[in-house]
Formats: sequence, C-alpha cells, structure tokens
Amino acid sequence: MSRHHAVDFFEIPVVELTGAKAFFAAAFGWSFVDYGSDYADIQGAGLAGGLRLVQEPPPRGGSLVILYSDDLEQSERAVTAAGATVVARHEFPGGRRFHFVAPGGCELAVWTKA
Repeated sequence: MSRHHAVDFFEIPVVELTGAKAFFAAAFGWSFVDYGSDYADIQGAGLAGGLRLVQEPPPRGGSLVILYSDDLEQSERAVTAAGATVVARHEFPGGRRFHFVAPGGCELAVWTKA
C-alpha cells in the first residue's frame, strides 16, 4: 500500500504541556515521550502524533482530530472526568459523535459506528 498523501502524523497544539499530557492519559490512556520542554510525542493513539506547546489556544474551526470509540458513552465520561467540556453531540448516517474542548483550548471529537 502506498503511503503517498496518506495521513502520517498529527499535532495537537496545547498551551500547557503537563496538564495536556495528564488529560489525554486520563481520558484515552495515551502515554508520552518528551522531546524538550515544548513537545511530547504521543504513544498509543493509533497514529503517530505529538503535543506541541503554543502561546495561545488555536481558534475553534481549524483542523479537527477525530478519535474512534467502541463505547461512546464511556469515552464521554472519561473526557469530562479528565477535565474537558463537551461542546456538541450529533448523529449522522452510520454513526454518532461528540466534540469536546480539552484543557488548553483545542477542540477534538470522538465518534462511533451506529
């Protein structure tokens, strides 16, 4: 299979690295490898990625990272327990999802099949 033009890596901008790592570890079980004080490589997300320290949270409406869940309700409980705010829920042909804003201001979503 060709990897040309395939999604290869993602970065999540965060305004506070320690808290962001704690949130994603608590909500999704991810672990991290630190590369200096302003970057952490994400381990266990299913796709290579990293947390990148930024000065201000990005505005909502940019690229959206969407995670898959076998149990959407459990994922939503984990996200809110870890400190995120759910900002939208909706159903669509073939599934349903929720959007949340993680501590640090980035918006992500989690979906499941119908």
